[in-house]
Amino acid sequence: QVQLVESGGGSVQAGGSLRLSCAASGYTYSGYSMGWFRQAPGKQRQGVAGISSGGTSTYYVDSVKGRFTISRDSAKSTVYLQMNSLKPEDTATYFCAAGQRLTGTWHLKPNYYNYWGQGTQVTVSS
Repeated sequence: QVQLVESGGGSVQAGGSLRLSCAASGYTYSGYSMGWFRQAPGKQRQGVAGISSGGTSTYYVDSVKGRFTISRDSAKSTVYLQMNSLKPEDTATYFCAAGQRLTGTWHLKPNYYNYWGQGTQVTVSS
């Protein structure tokens, strides 16, 4: 069955860095766009970054542009989110997701994704 397993979350101080990983299995990884989303308590799930199936196009929410980088390794069926200059407002549970036939800013909209991981917690203290 399809599995997306996130790792790499943790607690850091403001200004620090974390690298999230999401290992995919159970489907044709190369045929799917991948995205990272986050959800803080009491808030809606927010698209953070997305990457096209071929890895040639990336998309970011404005609040993380210049600080976060999404990438994918097809050989390892893994997508990464490098997070630098972390801020307390980045604190949330981070989820990776896989979706097909996404274009443009659809990569940042959770309704267009088919498969989801269980999430990993990121806590940034001031």
